[in-house]
Amino acid sequence: MEILNDLVGYKDLKIFQNTDWFSFSLDSILLPNFVTLNKNIKLIMDLGCGNAPIPLILSTKTKAKIIGVELQKDSYELARKSVEYNHLEDQINLLHLDMKQLTNYYPSDSIDVITCNPPYFKYLETSQLNDDIHKVIARHEKMITLEEIVSLSKYLLKNNGVLAMVHRTDRLIEIIQLFEKYGLAIKKLRFIYPKVGAESNMILIEGRKNGKVGLKVLPPLYVHYDDGQYTKEVLEMFE
Repeated sequence: MEILNDLVGYKDLKIFQNTDWFSFSLDSILLPNFVTLNKNIKLIMDLGCGNAPIPLILSTKTKAKIIGVELQKDSYELARKSVEYNHLEDQINLLHLDMKQLTNYYPSDSIDVITCNPPYFKYLETSQLNDDIHKVIARHEKMITLEEIVSLSKYLLKNNGVLAMVHRTDRLIEIIQLFEKYGLAIKKLRFIYPKVGAESNMILIEGRKNGKVGLKVLPPLYVHYDDGQYTKEVLEMFE
């Protein structure tokens, strides 16, 4: 069922969602609050934007133009409706496109910042998959792999441009290897924990194309207190 919600914590923004499909999660709140932005940035691209939570949040943090790329037609239509409802057509441009085709439309060295909340799981013939194709594509690397995303980002980014990603901690070594393979110097890393005392299950990571060596590991981000309530830091992101 299609519904119109407040974009959590952003009282002036609304977002269209379909409760039968893959709704945006906390990851889509954390990433736009992590990525490095400055006044010199002119063009941002969000790969696999879904119903556009990340472009919508980014619009509150920058005046830069934002491109959202989404393969699934249904999700793209929800994103388009959200952008139009919030009157952000002048800032956010949406593309219904397989991101692997972006090289046919954008020259190399053309994007300042890329954000991506990619599928977290490798796609295997033996994988236990959901019957809903929307969820399969959102969760599994059926349509594009992690390496293809990093390689594409290297092509699209300007020299010293930024790729910021949220992913699972258990794939961190693979992510580091791919960033190094494609010339993205890891500049910023943050571990996310469900609560104090738990193992990290997610990471936020940022690399710069041909950037200088120098990694900052930020303080841990705890999502919940022991009673299940969101921590003060997460609530501040919502507010």
